Amino acid sequence: MPELPEVETVANGVNQRIRGERIKSVWLSRYKEPFKTPPDPMAEALAGSRIDLVHRVGKHIVFDLTRDKSPLQWIVHLGMTGRLLVSAADVPIPAHTHALLSLSSGRELRFVDPRRFGRLALHTGSFTGPGHEPLTISADDFAALFRRRKLPIKAALLNQKLLHGVGNIYADESLFRAGIRPVRMAGRLSRLQLGKLHAALQEILRKAISLGGSSVSDYVDADGVAGFFQLEHRVYMRTGEPCLVCGTPVRRTLIAGRGTHYCPRCQR
Repeated sequence: MPELPEVETVANGVNQRIRGERIKSVWLSRYKEPFKTPPDPMAEALAGSRIDLVHRVGKHIVFDLTRDKSPLQWIVHLGMTGRLLVSAADVPIPAHTHALLSLSSGRELRFVDPRRFGRLALHTGSFTGPGHEPLTISADDFAALFRRRKLPIKAALLNQKLLHGVGNIYADESLFRAGIRPVRMAGRLSRLQLGKLHAALQEILRKAISLGGSSVSDYVDADGVAGFFQLEHRVYMRTGEPCLVCGTPVRRTLIAGRGTHYCPRCQR
């Protein structure tokens, strides 16, 4: 599933390409799974709207729209295999396309999702997401999130009600860089350790955004281009390979049902 850097990359790319355009017409597929808002009201609301801004909130892509001077938001969650692509109208439409927005420039915005785990919805008001924003939370507020938490720190990082946008890749990588073993109880970590984790997480997320995210499965940006941060992974999906710092084989375990990768020597 795309995580914060991948969603940020897609949102920024779409915003750069279509901000200010008007949606001329909307086609939506017959499958019900992607639609949290029924397709007919969604198509009616989107058609004629102007795209004022495209941005990320957690793992969601948020389109700020205006229609008849009334604000509206279109919320896109990419799910496991979802993609948002800006394409010329004469480019063949990919299989598993579930939304096609024809734009005033003649281009099209396409939502493609083979497994149909993504979601599309309309929202009135200001969409905020369930948890804190990892890129802007202060070190003190970050530490306070985990106080007295009786669960592994890896599981706590994945809890979207605490931090929205952090997923498996960046939890593993930030814990490695902070030298913290993923099974450590969150509530027992020292303020110093949590400070290192806060700094590592923000550093990694920003680096990943600068490299276009991690392409380890279906993820591509708004132009269909893969990211490059997977080349920077130090533990994620490197089970049995030597740690890039100490040479100890990287191990894998399950925490909160998720494959978790760590170095038994570098992480304590």
